[in-house]
Amino acid sequence: MSALKVAVETVILRTALSLPERVQRALLGKPVVVDGQTLAAETEMLLKLQKLTRQPGLGVGLSAVDARPVVVTQGKMVAGQQPIGSVRDLTVDGAEGPLAARLFVPTERLGTDAIPTLMFIHGGGMALGDIDSHDGACRVLAERSGVQVLSIDYRLAPENPYPAAVQDCFAAYQWMVKNADSLDADPDRLAVGGDSAGGMLSATTAIQVAEAGLPMAFQMLIYPAVDWVHRSRSRELFDGGGFYLTKEGMDRLSDWYFPDEEARSAPLGSPGLRTDLPAGLAPAFVATAGFDPLRDEGEAYAALLAQHGVEVTSQRYPSMIHGFFNMVGVGREAPANVADIAARLRAALA
Repeated sequence: MSALKVAVETVILRTALSLPERVQRALLGKPVVVDGQTLAAETEMLLKLQKLTRQPGLGVGLSAVDARPVVVTQGKMVAGQQPIGSVRDLTVDGAEGPLAARLFVPTERLGTDAIPTLMFIHGGGMALGDIDSHDGACRVLAERSGVQVLSIDYRLAPENPYPAAVQDCFAAYQWMVKNADSLDADPDRLAVGGDSAGGMLSATTAIQVAEAGLPMAFQMLIYPAVDWVHRSRSRELFDGGGFYLTKEGMDRLSDWYFPDEEARSAPLGSPGLRTDLPAGLAPAFVATAGFDPLRDEGEAYAALLAQHGVEVTSQRYPSMIHGFFNMVGVGREAPANVADIAARLRAALA
């Protein structure tokens, strides 16, 4: 997309989503109600504009190489300019080489040490997204929570299929543990978290951390994609209904990521299918969105954690779609929900 086109569409988007709800509803007509939930007017407005401007959904219509800059641009369009105490680019260890990373230090933690620290793993279907696509969301998460955020890249499919991303994220977490002092991080308040594919990779990282006996105080799983074998009821309800994430996109992304059917059902491929979990898993917060195909599997994973004695809290944001975590610079409801997630992170690592 040209810079001018992006600028114009961004102004239109932010203006439309800032309209009073009653004006948005008058423009949109009858609310969208599915499964007893009402789609937020601002989200419906965003989806209408996405369709009018022919913005592609996640994983739809483009090669991975061509889709990656689009995902970054879309992320920036809904992120706005978000304040943060300080930002530093650095590298961390991956399983087979260095990975790009970015450290977000909240204003209230400047000049201090022993800072609670979250390693953040971005979403994007294991093939798209990077530290730039989630820069705005990480700024808000850090600034609102008072927790510094170490956002990492990892090797992407299809060039690097499963289990490359799983291995990279665990290696990066091990690096964070070893380098806590240089990050001014409190080794007793380390956490992992991410959205969508990043939620899944956060879950697999937490599992591997528990198995290795490493420290972890919290895991934050935002609409995690944890079951690549079954079709849940929410997938049937929402993956073809124009709510951004679709069956077409998910099928394409998962085909890029998984080399075969065996990998899809592997314990670190679909952690939601596990019948056993290691002792010592960190307490968890699982966030889901009401109009997300991944809703039910995320909530089922929260139940699985609870069944295995893990302290877990689950919160559904009923009026939201997949991807709302990135919408920190537009509308009202999505930023408010991200602020709620940040508050939960603050409380967990207080």
